[in-house]
Amino acid sequence: MTINHLNLVVVRLPETVSFFETYLDFHCEMRKGDVIAVLTNKVGFTLVLMTDKKDDTKYPGAFHIGFMLDDAAAVDALYAHLLSGNITLDRPPAKIRNSYGFYFYFDNLFIEIGHYYPNTATNE
Repeated sequence: MTINHLNLVVVRLPETVSFFETYLDFHCEMRKGDVIAVLTNKVGFTLVLMTDKKDDTKYPGAFHIGFMLDDAAAVDALYAHLLSGNITLDRPPAKIRNSYGFYFYFDNLFIEIGHYYPNTATNE
């Protein structure tokens, strides 16, 4: 069994869809205005983004979504790509426990970009 989709509530749907398409290799399959969008990636994962009608969505402090890349060079390349798109990044990639990466916020989402060092993959 594997997880095949995730539903996330965001504040700015159009900007967040564009972010996932531009930087994280997702493709928008369906969108209904500023209410809901269904995105997929090359490995068949479905990401559903939607707005909260009450506009009061808050995630717990440690809640984040992680994207693990094949190597540290890919982490550095994505960091540079994000910077070139004027995405706010507080810290450059660095060694974090058993990985190399960085964290940042986009919309109300806390996002991790990283690479696990060989033989140290964990289930965060």
